[in-house]
Amino acid sequence: MIKMVQETKTKITRETKETKITVTLNLYGKGTANIDTGIGFFDHMLEAFSKHSHIDLSIECQGDRHIDDHHTVEDVGIVIGQALGKVIYPVEQIERFGNATVIMDEASLSCDIDLSNRAYMVFDMPIEGKVGNFDVELVEEFFKSLVFNAPLNMHLICARGKNKHHIIEAGFKAFALSLRRALVINKNVGIPSTKGTL
Repeated sequence: MIKMVQETKTKITRETKETKITVTLNLYGKGTANIDTGIGFFDHMLEAFSKHSHIDLSIECQGDRHIDDHHTVEDVGIVIGQALGKVIYPVEQIERFGNATVIMDEASLSCDIDLSNRAYMVFDMPIEGKVGNFDVELVEEFFKSLVFNAPLNMHLICARGKNKHHIIEAGFKAFALSLRRALVINKNVGIPSTKGTL
């Protein structure tokens, strides 16, 4: 049995005048998802993230969707980011870096991650409009909220693609796989930084 530095399971609730969100997360799970944000396409993307990252993820969400979906998507990103940060840091005995390219038909997305405990994001996904009723501009808002609240360094780049559903889903899956690879346990690595802490 590998001794982890901290607990790998957590539960966080965040409540504002706009949303009330509870996220339960198990970093080294089986990819089991129980998600209800009230936004069907967003739920589908989060289920794909859970499945391919192997992170068990439960989300209960009440949001001011009578206005639009912005606050709900943004705040879910905040809470997932906070939950990830709580169970990932301080970084020890994991690979720290991860990358993946995922194709979905004509779409190809690449994601690179550094679990550096510093926030930075490069987001290059040239899409506009909607998928169903979902405003695709909210994809960037979600990832921005997650990255800056974890915090972590992520570059998510679309190499090619036409179908917005394919592009976004490949992006979520690439993020999931790169995170999973960054979280691979390595007992020999100690703290993966010359600083001595992350």
